[in-house]
Amino acid sequence: MQQIVLAQYCEGAPKPSDFRLETLPLPEPKDGQFRVAHAWCSVDPGTRSRLSGGDSYAAALPLGKPIDGFSVGVVDASNHSDWPVGTKVFCAGGWKTHSLQSGKGFIGKVADVPGVPLSAWIGVLGVPGLTAWFGMKDVARFKEGDAVLITSAAGPVGATAGQLAKGWGASKVVGVAGSDEKCRWLTEVAGFDAAINYKSADDLTAAIAAEFPKGVDILFDNVGNAMVNRVLPLMALNGRICISGQVADYNLTPEETPGIVNTKPFITHRVNMQGLVVFDFARGFPEALGSMAKMIAGDTLKTQEERFEGIAAMPEAFCGLFRGENTGRRVVRVGAD
Repeated sequence: MQQIVLAQYCEGAPKPSDFRLETLPLPEPKDGQFRVAHAWCSVDPGTRSRLSGGDSYAAALPLGKPIDGFSVGVVDASNHSDWPVGTKVFCAGGWKTHSLQSGKGFIGKVADVPGVPLSAWIGVLGVPGLTAWFGMKDVARFKEGDAVLITSAAGPVGATAGQLAKGWGASKVVGVAGSDEKCRWLTEVAGFDAAINYKSADDLTAAIAAEFPKGVDILFDNVGNAMVNRVLPLMALNGRICISGQVADYNLTPEETPGIVNTKPFITHRVNMQGLVVFDFARGFPEALGSMAKMIAGDTLKTQEERFEGIAAMPEAFCGLFRGENTGRRVVRVGAD
């Protein structure tokens, strides 16, 4: 088997040289274990928080350890009666071609839904989609008629959150993204009402304000503190902010991270801000996954994937996330479907 490990701690934006490819003997499952041959692995921006040697919401990853990530594949050896050979599963398998599993933790059996590719089970039907679902539904407490602003909207979390909000009856959904191409996809394919290119907008704050003359009911933020600080004065009465991700802040030290200073709306507009770790909602995963799988199969939930070939491509696929190169979910083929 092969795996990607942390060769050195990341300083600033991650570089391919921070990682190392290793080849190891194929692990054999013990009693109560089974082995998954991965077909696809994902690269996730949130992984960055573990790669600098300091603890975040998850403990820092030690040097020489495999990088965390999500995988989908098939059981190819088993000593577990509930997980026989041939079972297709999604799991927290890491940046590896194979992993040993026990059936505990983040793992599930892939449902056979026509029209849904296997790789989707680590995309919209994985942590990104689940984050969008529970972030919008439970954390932002979405209600019909809400006006919703999504940042990093062309990514898998943002694009899914916006489409869910629109499907659930939002009065308006606006996305912020980093290119005209991404903005066109959001409005022409994903059904957003409007999209703003933050790189070309003369005054981003004014552009957002123009789209929300009555204020923003929900800010679903994937970017970081500077964006939250910008939008806080534009929030509507009883507005809600879901802190889903902080892609602009992951590479910064605590001293470099922007502060949030526009705090008056927390009082004047009774704004509520809350973050989430999606695994807190694990009991609801089956219902959410079933609903979103039907939406994908029925073409009412649009998805985008960027596919890379071979496990050696994982470091570059990951690093590109922080250069804003990705459009949709980045997945890497590491084995056969």
